Amino acid sequence: MSTHNPVFPDNFLWGAAIAANQSEGAWNVDGKGPSVADAVQAKPKLSVKDYAGHMAISDENVADALNGLKDLEYPKRRGIDFYHRYKGDLALFAEMGIKVLRVSIAWTRIFPTGEDKSPNEAGLKFYEDLFIEMRRYNIEPLVTLSHYEMPLVLSEKYNGWVHRNVVDAFVRFSNVCFERYKDLVLYWLTFNEIDSIIRHPFTTAGIREEKSTEGKSEEDIYQALHHQFVASAMVTRDCHKVIPGSKVGCMLTKLTTYPRTCHPDDVEATLKKNLENYFYSDVQVKGYYPPLIKRELELRGINIEMQHIDLDIIRQHTVDFVSFSYYMSMTESVQPDAERTPGNTVLGVKNPYLPASEWGWQVDPVGLKISLLELYDRYQKPLFIVENGMGAKDVVVDGKIHDEYRIEYFRSHFEQMLAAVHEGVDLLGYTSWGTIDIISAGTSQMSKRYGFIYVDQDDEGNGTLERLRKDSFYWYKKVIATNGADLS
Repeated sequence: MSTHNPVFPDNFLWGAAIAANQSEGAWNVDGKGPSVADAVQAKPKLSVKDYAGHMAISDENVADALNGLKDLEYPKRRGIDFYHRYKGDLALFAEMGIKVLRVSIAWTRIFPTGEDKSPNEAGLKFYEDLFIEMRRYNIEPLVTLSHYEMPLVLSEKYNGWVHRNVVDAFVRFSNVCFERYKDLVLYWLTFNEIDSIIRHPFTTAGIREEKSTEGKSEEDIYQALHHQFVASAMVTRDCHKVIPGSKVGCMLTKLTTYPRTCHPDDVEATLKKNLENYFYSDVQVKGYYPPLIKRELELRGINIEMQHIDLDIIRQHTVDFVSFSYYMSMTESVQPDAERTPGNTVLGVKNPYLPASEWGWQVDPVGLKISLLELYDRYQKPLFIVENGMGAKDVVVDGKIHDEYRIEYFRSHFEQMLAAVHEGVDLLGYTSWGTIDIISAGTSQMSKRYGFIYVDQDDEGNGTLERLRKDSFYWYKKVIATNGADLS
């Protein structure tokens, strides 16, 4: 075996990521309709580690949102005003040297209710202008079609993805995007963290327990998930047809989990947790429901209604690559008193060998390498890391942000990425979360900052929105310029 120093491929796509609902703002501008994100209220009295509480949505919350009440209490409605400031932000991204930017298209900018007779031209034009500007800087767009921003009207009318009609609405929306942007976008993702439907069904699929038949809320979640699997296969098929040479990926929350101990019961519990995590990408990559998952759903009495063509569509139109988010690892134990700690909208058993962020997320660079090796061995398709980063409270001192902690986080993770590539993993690229400070998905905070670029705004929306380069901005610029050779 060769012993030369490992390097990233020459065409490696270094980049960063944001989402429309966390960055754009302008939630009711130029004909945009309300999305599920626009109904997520800030809950400052809750612990920042209580993701279930922050993401819980009631009928009353939605009624308030639809009536336009309490506007200032919905941070995602304001974002960081990327909608009006994208040209300046892209100039900063280009200065950093990024080669790919992951963004999402807000469905309600194109179809405000999800089922409008014709698309909203102002929304279509905004994304066209965005992609043209990205191309001007030689930044490759990586576009997510559904990133926690489905039309709120479809949640109200159908209980979200539980109803089959939403499949048709989403396929129509996607095809409008493919036709309009076929000369601008080659890389597409269908559903962001499709597995998250189990953890926060409203944010991911517009589902509210109050709208489900009593005792059927869990079954509704799996029914909605099936509809998303079918829709993903359909739009993968259509994208390949409309845009020759296009690449469509699935997107998984990689929740890498270790046994807390070597007790066989802990090992078995961990195995089942990891198999459940893989279920969502298995369907989209392999083209069928895994037998063990089918049996588990049967044992739990969960029945999924399927049209006769569904399984054929899923089988015939699998994705081209596998993308995923990775922020931390967890452990699992059958012991009821095992201490648990938060992660990416999940709780896992605490690992005593790992440090943690202020929000309790455990930092595990080696876990990223393990994730890459596991995913590539399982699927043998190209991989793309599309979210990775650390939320932290940055402090501005004399106009500067010294975020050595963030640099260290990325450096240690890049070293493990490089090792995985050296060992044979086909890795297309990497987009950090996020390029620039945006509203947190889980807690709707601004103070939980991920970016290389600081945005002057606090949790209440006060501030100038001025953009400032952090120390990590210059460090990442050097990493990209050297293709990962210089991580010092």
